[in-house]
Amino acid sequence: MVHYEELGLVNTRDLFKKAMRGGYAIPAFNFNNMEQLQAIVAASVETKSPVILQVSKGARQYANQTLLQYMAKGAVEVAREMGYAIPIALHLDHGDSFDLAKSCIETGFSSVMIDGSHLPYEENIKLTKRVVEFSHKYNVTVEAELGVLAGVEDDVSSQQSHYTKPEEVEDFVKRTGVDSLAISIGTSHGAFKFKVKRGETPPPLRFDILEEVERRIPGFPIVLHGASSIPQNIVDEINKYGGKLDDTAGISEDQLRRAAKSAVCKINIDSDGRLAMTAAIRKVFYEKPDEFDPRKYLGPARDALRELYKQKIINVLGSDGKA
Repeated sequence: MVHYEELGLVNTRDLFKKAMRGGYAIPAFNFNNMEQLQAIVAASVETKSPVILQVSKGARQYANQTLLQYMAKGAVEVAREMGYAIPIALHLDHGDSFDLAKSCIETGFSSVMIDGSHLPYEENIKLTKRVVEFSHKYNVTVEAELGVLAGVEDDVSSQQSHYTKPEEVEDFVKRTGVDSLAISIGTSHGAFKFKVKRGETPPPLRFDILEEVERRIPGFPIVLHGASSIPQNIVDEINKYGGKLDDTAGISEDQLRRAAKSAVCKINIDSDGRLAMTAAIRKVFYEKPDEFDPRKYLGPARDALRELYKQKIINVLGSDGKA
């Protein structure tokens, strides 16, 4: 077993405490390859922001669990080389089983999510409690979920959303001992979050649910999944260079900033990054159809992602200067 402290990583407990006191949210950025990781670390160091590196089950299978372990250690070392040792957590996103969570903990993850939101309530409690009991032996923090987000992203898929029921949160947190809770208040996975046409306004987040959750479990860390904004300028760039992304819409950045000032202390952003990289790659292929050196299109994609994440950190999450 490799404990996360050996890799220079931290868990999320202190990160969340500081974020809730400071009225900001920790960025949780998913990655699958080296260029994404480089962009995340560079953006976080340049803005002096703590960061959570997120790995889904599918990403772990894609990248290889052993390689991921050394990539996480490398991220810590690169941050130091860049001149600022930011706090970095390595988090399992949407873990679907006890065995997966256990394996991640044994290979250096400092935080895990166990997602039993699709299960009946009592089964969700049972699974979450089992993961919590194992994780806390190694001081690994655990995130769980109540409510279901619609959309598709990696292995997570649901046709319909189910808002979190505030009346369940107290019982769930007490009986599981979980460290943070992802709730459903209107965010959605993937690039096609809402069935709206260009110019139409997506439905607003249900801040009434968030406020009632805060009232029932005051001071408890809350997480938002599916919080990409799907910037239309990036979608336009993709379509300009041969893509076909029609009628896409995301979460208003103003609403996310409002959420970040509440008990929401972790906000997950994945699809926006995928879109930014895709736009940059498509542009190179369109303008230079004879290009075949991966560095010549992955490099610009990495740079575009770094700039996008810096903007998110500063203008949406408010975590700049908090490392």
